[in-house]
Amino acid sequence: MKITPIDNKGVKTYFLKDRPSKVSIDSFTKRWTKGGSFFEFISGLPDFLASKDLIELAGELIRRHKNNGIIAIGMGAHVIKVGLSPVLIHLMELGFVNSLSLNGAGIIHDFEISYCGKTSEDVSAEMDNGVFGMAKDTADMLNSAIGVGAKEKKGIGESIGRFISGSDFKHKDLSIIGRAYELGIPVTVHVSIGSDIIHMHPSADGDAIGRSSLIDFKIFTSVVSKLEKGAYLNIGSAVIMPEVFLKALTLARNLGYTVDDIITVNMDFLQHYRPAANVLERPTQKAGRFFSFTGHHEIMLPLLYSLIIEKL
Repeated sequence: MKITPIDNKGVKTYFLKDRPSKVSIDSFTKRWTKGGSFFEFISGLPDFLASKDLIELAGELIRRHKNNGIIAIGMGAHVIKVGLSPVLIHLMELGFVNSLSLNGAGIIHDFEISYCGKTSEDVSAEMDNGVFGMAKDTADMLNSAIGVGAKEKKGIGESIGRFISGSDFKHKDLSIIGRAYELGIPVTVHVSIGSDIIHMHPSADGDAIGRSSLIDFKIFTSVVSKLEKGAYLNIGSAVIMPEVFLKALTLARNLGYTVDDIITVNMDFLQHYRPAANVLERPTQKAGRFFSFTGHHEIMLPLLYSLIIEKL
């Protein structure tokens, strides 16, 4: 078969000025003036993609909050490790965040910060000599608090929150779990047995941990059942919280609760399958809307938080 160059003399054309375009200089960033305010910084961001979405998300969250919608956060422990507890505490104190859910590691870092002002050991340095995760006070106090709460049919979040709130820990004002307990905000903890350092210690009681975590799942499902016209933010949890959220949402809908018009958000420094499917796409496929942001927690969450404070 002989191929010859195509004759394009008859191609249909148009003028650029008449063509709809997705990019306009009206949306370009503005030059920064030294000494400017945060509001000026935000106003000067380019009106494209993630910056546009972040500003829109802040406005949507505020609108739903003012209309009495519930704002719930599920998160991984890294959010605490990079120093963001003051942000979450302030949002809870403002009544903006109505529920907080953590994986098992979350209670460890929150406790250690409130107890002695530091957390996060060097795993690589301690792994070879077998002492990684062997902090006796961390394990004994947390396992004891879980055990006491389990006997009273309390979830892990409430048990740890009550324990830290009632302690004389020097830095307990930086405990998101303790402060949530004082504010009457539910904190739920969703544990995978064997994944947390306190499970390696003889003080760990599998019955108490499992029973209390199941109580927290039911509390979390109750929160999810009330998310109609509210929002759920998954921050830094790639596996546990996306899986728990999907099951809680399924259970709530199975029991007859309407949870359709919701905003779901995923914020992480890497995007993973489970958050994309279980937090963003599947829960909103009937109605609602989702937002996805890729970036470091220590930058992205303060940006969203500051936007909310400016606009609230």
